[in-house]
Amino acid sequence: MRSRTAAATAAAATAALAMTTLAAGPAQAKNPNNSKKMTRAVTVENVHDHLEQLQAIADANDGNRGAGTSGYEASAEYVEQTLQDAGYETERQDFTFMYEEVHGTSLTELSPDAREVEHVPMSYSQPTPEGGVTGALVAPAVAVGCDTAAWDGVDLSGDSDIALVSRGDCSFAAKAVSAGEAGAEAVLIYNNVEGPLNGTLGGVEPTSAPATGISMAEGQALLQKTAAGPVTMSFVLDKTMEQRETFNVLAETDTGRDDNVVMLGAHLDSIGDGPGINDNGSGTAGILETAVQLGKVNKLNNTVRFAFWGAEELGLLGSDHYVADLQENDPEELDDIATYLNFDMIGSPNHIIGVYDADESTYEAPVAVPAGSVATEAVLTDYFDAADQPWVDTAFSGRSDYSAFINAGVPASGLFTGADGTKTEEEVEMFGGTAGITYDPNYHTPADDIGNVNMEALDIMSDAIAHSAITLGQSTKEINGKTSRGKSGKPGPTVPVGPEGADAA
Repeated sequence: MRSRTAAATAAAATAALAMTTLAAGPAQAKNPNNSKKMTRAVTVENVHDHLEQLQAIADANDGNRGAGTSGYEASAEYVEQTLQDAGYETERQDFTFMYEEVHGTSLTELSPDAREVEHVPMSYSQPTPEGGVTGALVAPAVAVGCDTAAWDGVDLSGDSDIALVSRGDCSFAAKAVSAGEAGAEAVLIYNNVEGPLNGTLGGVEPTSAPATGISMAEGQALLQKTAAGPVTMSFVLDKTMEQRETFNVLAETDTGRDDNVVMLGAHLDSIGDGPGINDNGSGTAGILETAVQLGKVNKLNNTVRFAFWGAEELGLLGSDHYVADLQENDPEELDDIATYLNFDMIGSPNHIIGVYDADESTYEAPVAVPAGSVATEAVLTDYFDAADQPWVDTAFSGRSDYSAFINAGVPASGLFTGADGTKTEEEVEMFGGTAGITYDPNYHTPADDIGNVNMEALDIMSDAIAHSAITLGQSTKEINGKTSRGKSGKPGPTVPVGPEGADAA
């Protein structure tokens, strides 16, 4: 981010909230230039204050902070004003995306039984025609329905046939397109594991049939009924789909070598029907308060850049755009990123203390792990070990905004307190909480609000964010072998970064 422009001044009310929040916190170190000082400076009270402001913004904007909405704009203004008050210049990086808003949806079995069927419409699905689709349920010859050949010999001559296909072997988009091209007016995709199916087509597919996901149990029950006789279904998906603009918010320290940049990121947007305070107001608040306190450090050896991503909930769009833009227009700047740390959901109510498993000691990664990722993970795990804080690996799956970075060869790791996974008895022994339920029962629901954030998890993770920012801001030698050098290109002193550090640096 070598060329930066200041963002537009935030609304006066938002500015007042930001200044009130910062003024209300306890006195902080003037130069928190080592881990001990920085973790003391980044207090959970101040992090929680940021969450309260994000909750107030959601409350004032239809209950959400989703990309392309007034709630997202107000969230960005709050972040920008807070950063500017701390001495940063901020930049908005604009990009377009497909905005979706579901106005109403239903899936009904009309015969042989009359009942409502639980379902989750696929992201990027086409809407149904006005009034919905009512017709016979039809399964392909090949259950997964990945291409039109799977429908060979299957009668789709009805006016409004609805396809029933299994998850597996290909993308949801391929299934929806194949069903549409074969003549189906809608497609139900059933899971191949227990539980509901919440999927995405990954993008707009004009030739696809309107698509929704159902559980494996529902799919198998409907499949058995079709074998016994006709099944009539009705599917309604009333939604808006249109191109809109949104943006990432970027800021970086004004000290430190700019050819060895440490990046910290969190997505700023919520889902469309909830305030998103844990997902991901928590990560946003954690890196925002870290940025505020890091701005007080007199000298850093490496530039630290903070990214507040837009439209993560719509498919990691903001971070994908950022990396793709560098790949196309400034590959040298992409090479200058020493490592990227991602913080997505750090206050889950039934939490774990999870670190992305870059060394694959527990989970095999689905992509080649970039060199330097293991050392980035170690910055976090070594910190927890030194503090006798239990932690567990969480899959290095690319499920959040680090995906584009690792696919581009940039080292990465990060923190996560859990989403829709189920807590085990072993994890209860380590972290407390309740076994047999999800880490965040409010995940992707309107109940993801300020009242459900776990303060213990938020405190532990905020300190770890603070530690990683100052530690890597002073040295990335273990990650990429680079030692200190000022922005002028002249060698500079290496600042001690242990628990005590050097006060004079």
